[in-house]
Amino acid sequence: MAAADPKPSETLDAFHRGGFYLLQPRGRGHRAGLDAMLLAALVPDRNGETLADFGAGAGAAGMAAANRIRTLQVTLFERSPEMAGFAHRSIALSQNRHLADRVRLVEADVTLTGARRIAAGLADAAFDHVIMNPPFNDGSDRMTPDELKAEAHAMRGPLFADWIKTAGAVARPGGQLSLIARPQSLAEILTASENRFGAIHITPVHPRPGEDAIRLLLTGIKGSRARLSLRPPLYVHDGAGQAFSPAVDALNNGKGSIER
Repeated sequence: MAAADPKPSETLDAFHRGGFYLLQPRGRGHRAGLDAMLLAALVPDRNGETLADFGAGAGAAGMAAANRIRTLQVTLFERSPEMAGFAHRSIALSQNRHLADRVRLVEADVTLTGARRIAAGLADAAFDHVIMNPPFNDGSDRMTPDELKAEAHAMRGPLFADWIKTAGAVARPGGQLSLIARPQSLAEILTASENRFGAIHITPVHPRPGEDAIRLLLTGIKGSRARLSLRPPLYVHDGAGQAFSPAVDALNNGKGSIER
């Protein structure tokens, strides 16, 4: 069933040059962009696999992965009822009918543990891939008055530890964890991954050559004991302007992936 036209409080946004669409809140909350597309680009194109998108918001990263990989089965996990509503309506858009039978939504808090986690739909060893873009501002930072945005952007408690613990539970042996984060979160991520995910590959993302990294793209394999690898950097822009570099433009539009 096609979703209704967007309301004045929301926007209808095209991704992958019209490959799929999202309904998103207008002027508030977290609005998906390049981070979500880079996260989706970490998922390898293999036939018939399953993916869990933790903290999916309106569904950008999971739907981007499904749009690029036409056999991928995706479950979006989102705890905010309002953002889950946007995701549900986005899946139902007529423009996304090619994804509707491979993308589903589960309203759940991915920090749940034990029987409560399983009852919420986060079953043990259920997914080949887990992707996540957790809130990466420290909870002590100055908070935005926008409560929806604050929930999406600011940590409360050891969030990476909790999310990666759940990822370790729901990923199958040999399954892949993929995440995007700020560089200052690296130590916490590596600590949380210990004894869960190995063969860690880190790709730093820089605005331009000569500028400090602003994001890290990280993948790991459940149960692996292989050593950490620091991959070549990815540059968002290759000149003084705001145009994306060719490599990032391809990733942003679902025309490539970041290979391990």
